[in-house]
This record gives sequence, C-alpha cells and structure tokens, in this order.
Amino acid sequence: MPVASFDYPGPTVTSTSASASASASASASASAPASPTPAPASAKNPTIRFTTTSELFQVLDRTRGDVLIVTDVSPQEFLAIERERESSRRRFRFRRYHARSRILLITIPTPVHELVHGELCKQLIVKLSHLNLLSAWKSIYSATLRQGGHPGGDGGESDSSGGPRIPGKGVPYWPTLVIEAGDSESLTQLRLDMHWWFRTSEHQVKIVILAKFDHSRREIRLEKYEEEPRVAHPDARITRSAATLAPVLRQTIVITRTATTRPVYNVARGALILSFRLLFSRPPGPGEGDIVFGITDLQDYAQYVWEEVRD
Repeated sequence: MPVASFDYPGPTVTSTSASASASASASASASAPASPTPAPASAKNPTIRFTTTSELFQVLDRTRGDVLIVTDVSPQEFLAIERERESSRRRFRFRRYHARSRILLITIPTPVHELVHGELCKQLIVKLSHLNLLSAWKSIYSATLRQGGHPGGDGGESDSSGGPRIPGKGVPYWPTLVIEAGDSESLTQLRLDMHWWFRTSEHQVKIVILAKFDHSRREIRLEKYEEEPRVAHPDARITRSAATLAPVLRQTIVITRTATTRPVYNVARGALILSFRLLFSRPPGPGEGDIVFGITDLQDYAQYVWEEVRD
C-alpha cells in the first residue's frame, strides 16, 4: 500500500494503511463533528460575567460541578487572573480562554473529574515504565499553552497531557497526547476542546482522548481522536498544499456499571490503542509498540473512578 507523508509545524508524521494499529482502529473511524465557534454557555454549566478577580474566586468557592464559564474577560484580565491564581495557589485550571470572544472556561477539580482523566494517565505511565520508555516521556500536566506562544492569544490547560521528552527544550511545549475529562461538562463542550487542541497547536497534538462520566447512564465514554488528511480531489497527491488535516473519531469505548450488589464493569468495543508513532513522533524500535489498554485495564480504571461517585 502507498505511504503518504505530510508536514506541518512540529514533528513529521508518516501515515500508512499497512500499520497494525491503524488497521485496528480504522474500523471505528468516523468524521469528527465540525469545529464550531465556542459557545458562551449551556443549560447545565453556570455562567457569570467577569467583574473582579476577588469576586470570581468567591464564585468558584461556591460553584458545584467541574466547570464555570466566565464571559467578558479581556486578555489583560486573563493574565491578571492567572497571576493571582499562582500567588494564591488556587487549584482550578484554565480549561480554555478564547481571546476574540473573551470567554474563559474554568475547570474545578472535583474528585470524579480528576479520577476520570488521572487514572487513565496513571495507567499510561505504568505501561511506559514496563516498556522502559518512562525516561523518553514527559508529562506536561496543566501548564498554560497559548497559540503561537503569544501571551495575548488563546490559551488552555489540559487535564492530562504529555509527549516525547526533548532534552534542552523548556516547558511548556505542545504535547502529542491530551486527555480531557468531563463530569458536569457536556460531551459537546469536550468535543469543542478536542478541536481547539488540534487547531491551536498547529497539529502538533496528535491524539486527543475525551473521557466523559455520565451519572444518569452509569457509564464512562471514551472517544479517541486523531487527524488525517482530506484531499480536495481523489487523484491529487497528498502534499502540504493539497491536504487539509481534520479530526477523525478513531475509537469509541463505553464502560457501564451494573446496578447490582457486586457491580460488574462492562467494556464495549474492545481495547483502547494509542499509536506509538503518534505518541513519540517516530517509528517504534525493537521491543517497542503501540500502547494497549486491555479490557481488564479499563475495568480497573472504571472501578477506581466509581469509588468516588456519591450518587
């Protein structure tokens, strides 16, 4: 099968349909929802208009759920909020800041929210350690990343993220893997986050995993997105000028918990597979390969999350 290479800022990615991991996930591929403009609010998420930093912090202390939407925040006010957060050592994260629309989404780290992404990240670290790859990986945590490094531009902090360790390169730099979690936050908003990471990083982010906890359905839904080139004409060669990268849903995994005395965690649609090539921006070497979260791994992950659920 032909191999297509395409370049953009950051590491070069080579895609081949002969790849085992690509074949495993291709059957679950679907076009991602079109990237919409950021919505200021939803029926479920509390929304306030920014007045002062001190008042914002008071509202955060009273907010239930894991997200607060703040409107009318100028770039200068966003920087002031960031400085005050650091000086007061507050634990909330800047989910997303949209400079043009002046909307700030704040993540409030509730126990369920933190476990939904944190336990998945912990399993990844264990698997990298078993493959003797821990020294080649750098966890980026919640560093504020901005479009083109511009302090007045859009900014965001992931729930969990990481990428290949680049000696001599300071942090923050764009990760190859981002995990975003949602408890009260909707799946629609999480998909907006996914589009933001690919677009704003200029495609240096290679994999985005959305992990949505749904209390009413008693389930955790995992969606894994990658990007692939879309060519305007079927006969056109895939080059930087001819191809446009677009997010594609590679896998959807749903983990449900039975309402029994001894709960059972059912995993639908198989193992979660992360491409080594996309994680590390290079082909796997001897003894290396894709990172696989098997059925048992996902059941253990779900059990840890549900231990914090109080409803």
